Amino acid sequence: MPLRQMQRIENKLFKPFIWLFVEASTKTMKENAMQRRLTPSSVIGWVFGIVVFAIGVANVFLVHPVPGIVYLFLSLIYFPPANALLKEKTGFYIPRIVKIILGIIIIQFTLGVSDLGDMIDDVFINK
Repeated sequence: MPLRQMQRIENKLFKPFIWLFVEASTKTMKENAMQRRLTPSSVIGWVFGIVVFAIGVANVFLVHPVPGIVYLFLSLIYFPPANALLKEKTGFYIPRIVKIILGIIIIQFTLGVSDLGDMIDDVFINK
């Protein structure tokens, strides 16, 4: 395949993703400062997003890739920048109560039903 043709295909595939980053980086400093306010809900969102992301990574490597990938995608709803991007692009946002209920379900499923919960039991409880 000629180099020019490969570059055209590459531009078609990656241009939308590059556009998102360029658009996000062209915001004024004032808008960025307003978005970076540290509130208790944003701190909780970051912490819980990181926890769900870590559960997803553990599932990918220790259990099975499919639930791990699902957890990785679910972790995105807890990160404040992902929420802002979702609201900006679609006008839709996920209400806080839905996030709380989903978080409880994720924790119960991880510790109670999934194979990762059994592995945690074996390592820490059934030494």
